[in-house]
Amino acid sequence: MSNNTQGTRKRKTVEYGRWGYFFIAPFFIVYLFFQLVPLVTTFYYSTLKYTKRNLIETVSFAGIENFKDLLGISEGEKAYMLLYLGNTVAIWLINFIPQIIISLLMAAWLSDARIKLRLSGLYKCIIYLPSLITAASISVLFHAMFSAQGPITMTLKNWNIIPDSFNFMRSVGGTRGIIGYILFWMWYGNTSLLLISGVLGISPDIYEAADIDGASSTRQFFSITLPLLRPILMYVLITSLIGGLQNYDIPSLFNVSKTGLIGQPNDKSTTLTMYIMRLHASNDGKAAAVSVMLFIITLIISLVLFNGMGDKEAKAFKKEQKEKQKAAKLAQKGGM
Repeated sequence: MSNNTQGTRKRKTVEYGRWGYFFIAPFFIVYLFFQLVPLVTTFYYSTLKYTKRNLIETVSFAGIENFKDLLGISEGEKAYMLLYLGNTVAIWLINFIPQIIISLLMAAWLSDARIKLRLSGLYKCIIYLPSLITAASISVLFHAMFSAQGPITMTLKNWNIIPDSFNFMRSVGGTRGIIGYILFWMWYGNTSLLLISGVLGISPDIYEAADIDGASSTRQFFSITLPLLRPILMYVLITSLIGGLQNYDIPSLFNVSKTGLIGQPNDKSTTLTMYIMRLHASNDGKAAAVSVMLFIITLIISLVLFNGMGDKEAKAFKKEQKEKQKAAKLAQKGGM
């Protein structure tokens, strides 16, 4: 065969591998312009200070002054950042603790082959439905039900469950509890389905072996299901924590002052994102500083959780392999 024929065949060969870059390019383009660039510019804006005199706004470099003001380090400044961070974490805990417990129970119940639950698909659809409702609708509905003259408030008073003077909208625990319950009710179905998919991914042979050994359902849940669900649980925990730290829609619509973005009562239901929007409305560089600190807090917590909840057996195996490699290298040097 001549060299010309071989060259023609090479030119006609289609390199299919390069088409993969065209398929993934839209994601990286969108990420570059709508996420990475805004993130970098947010770091830049966090170092600026805006001042307005005689309707003329001036911009100056402030360095870390915005961060010091937010943390209450500067003289005469209050640590509002830490105050609203505490509000945000409290609301997230009220939501997440019952959510993960109920979701685990629902996952174990709906995926247990021995129960043979009928219409399990219908139950899954029902528990997922609340997550499809808009946050604005839920906030307005619950505010109407739990207001001073709301039907649930009046019913609880008539049954002598709460005193006549009690008002959910003026109670810190009442307001945070309702916001936490709304978030729990909206998202426990989504968490349940994630955990159900994780349980269904566990090999049935493991449960069959446990049945032969006489292990009870409770023992199987704590000894088999929970350990093997660790990756899914870590994903649920991290995504829920990120969503909780960025919680905005429900608290900003449920019980706020007439001026908006001040969570009642006494600023105790104001979250970090509400504070960011409040600062942004006044064209303050501190809004970018809060965003940067929120990003750093989320990053640190995620890394800690990834490191703490990682697979110990995998880490031990990797450590063992590294030790074997070091021993092999030492043996090679000794034999030379």
